[in-house]
Amino acid sequence: MNYDELLAPAAKSMRPSGIRKFFDLAAEMPHCISLGVGEPDFKTPWTIRDAGIRSLEQGRTRYTANAGIKELRAEICRYLARRMELNYQPSEVLVTVGGSEAIDLTIRALVKPGDEVIIPEPCFVCYEPITSLTGGVPVHIATKVEDDFRLRADQLRAAITPRTKLLILPYPNNPTGGVMDAADLEAIAEVLRGTNIMVLSDEIYAELTYGLERHISIATLPGMKERTIVVNGFSKAYAMTGWRLGYAVGPEPVIKVMTKIHQSCIMSAPTTSQYAAIAALHSCDDSIEMMRDEYNRRRRYVVKALNDMGLTCFEPRGAFYVFPCIRCSGLTSQEFCEMLLKEQEVAIIPGDAFGASGEGYARISYAYSVEHLETAMRRIRTFLKDHGWLAE
Repeated sequence: MNYDELLAPAAKSMRPSGIRKFFDLAAEMPHCISLGVGEPDFKTPWTIRDAGIRSLEQGRTRYTANAGIKELRAEICRYLARRMELNYQPSEVLVTVGGSEAIDLTIRALVKPGDEVIIPEPCFVCYEPITSLTGGVPVHIATKVEDDFRLRADQLRAAITPRTKLLILPYPNNPTGGVMDAADLEAIAEVLRGTNIMVLSDEIYAELTYGLERHISIATLPGMKERTIVVNGFSKAYAMTGWRLGYAVGPEPVIKVMTKIHQSCIMSAPTTSQYAAIAALHSCDDSIEMMRDEYNRRRRYVVKALNDMGLTCFEPRGAFYVFPCIRCSGLTSQEFCEMLLKEQEVAIIPGDAFGASGEGYARISYAYSVEHLETAMRRIRTFLKDHGWLAE
């Protein structure tokens, strides 16, 4: 069998995840300090775990409705209204296997071969390969540190062509921690009004913002709800990564098509996770606040530590990542991270894993204990000092 000929060209050309590469390497080093994976170090709050356990004890182990348990979809609507000022009906909600499936379904439901998808970078690793698998054409916009990695309206306007179908809006941003405030979003919305361009607003980190202003969804702005699919989930805010549960909300005609794809490929999201998620949305606002306060403490510590070393880092306002510049070393992002891993057994992620514009940077997650972070910062300082890159 000639598998090289049998395999689909779009699938063969996909890049392996740069995140998983360093995760796998770190897993083979027993004394490695890994700051590579965006996974909360908190246990899922007991209220949520207890709800999952009780659902199992009650024998709730069958398939659910394809779109998700009705009670969960209603609870998602109440949560979004309460926390994000977003107003949806259960018929406009699709429960998915993590936020990643919601992203996949959105792109597959909207993008046909030749359609262009605008992707601001640096960004999460899945947008480009999913676009390419559908036959869509990724159009990258390089955001800049001097703009706090925000997408500017003039950049968007310049990227739009008659073939543009979708804008992906990944804020709060992974890997940079950048956010978009109301004025930023209004400028983007003004470019899009009057067009047929849809928006995939990836808001998985919406609860994890730091400062006086809370997250604002572009779907709350005039004329934007009708053209926006909001993707969110439970992994980050509720420390539920392994429960694999997310959701998409948006115009009912689009959600119906996404549900048909989900129906054929997945059937339904995990039943136990759905019952647990009802408890999360209903009873765990205080857990969100506690975890966010702790992430904020870690954020301030890591940003100061890196800047003091000479790895300049703008102040991230969302998610749980920092994105320091490593150009002082004269190395590429891959070289820097590989040397750091080999010499000091600290795993961080090269910036170019998140797109070409991430070259010269590295992503560090602070979703780890302070003790873990302090050990990593000491090792990074030693690494820089050994090579003469430490700031005086």
